Amino acid sequence: MDPSLHRPGVRRAALAFIFVTVLIDVLAFGVIIPVLPHLVEEFTGGDIASAARWVGVFGMVFAAVQFVSTPVQGALSDRYGRRPVILLSCLGLGLDFIFMALATSLPMLLVGRIISGIASASFTTANAYIADVTAPEKRAKSFGMIGAAFGLGFVIGPLIGGWLGGIDLRLPFWFAAGLALLNFLYGWFVLPESLSPQRRTPRFDVSHANPFGALALLRSYPQVFGLAAVVFLAQLAHYVYPSIFVLFADYRYQWGPREVSWVLAMVGVLSIVVNAGLVGRTVKAIGERRTLLLGLACGVAGFVVYGLADHGWLFIVGLPVSALWALAAPATQALITRQVGPEVQGRIQGALMSLTSLAGIAGPMLFANVFALFVGSNAPAQLPGAPWFLAALLLACAWGVGWRYARPAVVAREVPGPAASGR
Repeated sequence: MDPSLHRPGVRRAALAFIFVTVLIDVLAFGVIIPVLPHLVEEFTGGDIASAARWVGVFGMVFAAVQFVSTPVQGALSDRYGRRPVILLSCLGLGLDFIFMALATSLPMLLVGRIISGIASASFTTANAYIADVTAPEKRAKSFGMIGAAFGLGFVIGPLIGGWLGGIDLRLPFWFAAGLALLNFLYGWFVLPESLSPQRRTPRFDVSHANPFGALALLRSYPQVFGLAAVVFLAQLAHYVYPSIFVLFADYRYQWGPREVSWVLAMVGVLSIVVNAGLVGRTVKAIGERRTLLLGLACGVAGFVVYGLADHGWLFIVGLPVSALWALAAPATQALITRQVGPEVQGRIQGALMSLTSLAGIAGPMLFANVFALFVGSNAPAQLPGAPWFLAALLLACAWGVGWRYARPAVVAREVPGPAASGR
């Protein structure tokens, strides 16, 4: 850690910047959520089934690029520090949103998403930064605050995007570009480095800078590997949202960009309440393991409600239940970070992001095609809620894996590395 970060005031300022960085990045992504599927639909001539499949392709390609690039970014942050990786991420996203705002075809828009996949490293490195500067017993709360930044971003971002998209579908991209570039400038002047030269890896670790090497690193920590399976299944289920929600809401409830933006804002408010107000208290009251299991169980229940909701107000009833799923991610992150030392936090976070990306390779195509199958002209049955039921099943599997691997006896202490377990 930078010696200056030992001072509480400086450390709080650094954590505040990480919070703001994640918030601005989520805002930038959030403003395009209500409009990107409609822009794709415009390029496909208004065919909603075709648009759904293309949205699936976009999500798959984005995740595939992240699967390859995030371990590299994690290894780079372990070798050269967190600050340069975060700043380059912010700059790359800003320039990319400009490119997408100028796109005149589906291939150009797809290239823009590829660049986004390469540039969006700040979330991974932000997690490693928090692990650098936060005591193990306080990490769940800190990760909860990052979750609150996500929630706040998804309150404000989609509302702005829905409003701007009602004027012009490309306007949210310009707004997102401005946010990301302002964040780059902010970080350039404010963000201190959290990983001192003495704690960095002595060389760039090529073996762990590729996705398969990164996944092999996870296997060096059996308890981390089990919890990583929970991350994978939960992230796979999560991809139901970006894959089908906008088109699902249009098809089933006739919601446009503005209606969708209001619902996403409600999701964000609930996420803030859970992450900022409930994560720390729940972990303190029942422990990280039970918090993880409770969150996953609520996610299962929420997805079932979404799938059954044949009216918009019924869908909204499921939002508070589903929101409690947000308890699971900070608890999982806290359990994982207890198992590894500071010298590999970046690579572990990069490996976890690779798992998220691997889920993203399969998730968008899976959910988009299930949705297209059950709403198309040759549908075996009209069941637009089918993707939500599939997501509920995946979370139920994650709950079972979490029950097995998130045991107190397993995660009661931190270990410095694979050698600690006799590896």
